[in-house]
Amino acid sequence: MKVMKFLAISMLLIYQLYSASLDSVVIKSKAMGSKPKAVVVVPDSYHQTKNHFPVLYLLHGWSGSYKDWSGHMDLRPLSDKYQIIIICPDGGYAGWYVDSPMKKDNQYETYISNEVVRYTDKHYRTEPNADGRFICGLSMGGHGAISLLAKHPDLYTAAGSMSGVMVLNASGNKYGISQLIGPPEDNGNNWKNYSCVYLIENLVGLEKGIIIDCGIDDFLIDTNREMHSRLMELSIPHDYYERPGSHSWDYWSNALEYHLLYFKNFRQSE
Repeated sequence: MKVMKFLAISMLLIYQLYSASLDSVVIKSKAMGSKPKAVVVVPDSYHQTKNHFPVLYLLHGWSGSYKDWSGHMDLRPLSDKYQIIIICPDGGYAGWYVDSPMKKDNQYETYISNEVVRYTDKHYRTEPNADGRFICGLSMGGHGAISLLAKHPDLYTAAGSMSGVMVLNASGNKYGISQLIGPPEDNGNNWKNYSCVYLIENLVGLEKGIIIDCGIDDFLIDTNREMHSRLMELSIPHDYYERPGSHSWDYWSNALEYHLLYFKNFRQSE
């Protein structure tokens, strides 16, 4: 019995030593004057080699936090399998990954694409260029991923949206958007200019990777279909999928690996 217990403990220690690790860090924001946290997952080989690794910035949805993804699924096997660092930053309860002209403490575009990226490249062995950076997210985070790629194509090589809000008007006058960019009846141009379906014009001819998927029973399916049609009109290459499912963690936790596989294949095709 003692021998079996010793072997079990030894195997556990070996697994912990040679498997991916997950940690929480504080990534300060000068732009917002705050100290948001992030979950960081590094693959098994990070501590065994001196290699540099690509990074996936994985964004949460509305009313969520940096803990959402790691709280609903184990990210470590995916970090191991795809040999990628996964960063789950905080985007605020209803931050929408935008720099708000109305709220100084909501500058999440600058936070993610400037402060978080800079912190990550400084503290981890990353590939510190666009070819080594991917960004994706769910719902509000899907909006964030596509919009940040469109606004900062020099920073990311590809983006993915799961059940994303591709047209802000689809949310109605809800979910805190009006507090960030003004009511739609008085600030219609803002609602248009912040929407992914219009921002993607910035990506024409840039050969960036885009993957968009949405559940057939998701209340956002029509806006995702609109996004797909718009990408087709602009001749922007992308992958688009509709699969069984709704606006739920069952769908997103299943969809994440499809995005990672797409990013891996896109990277190899460059």
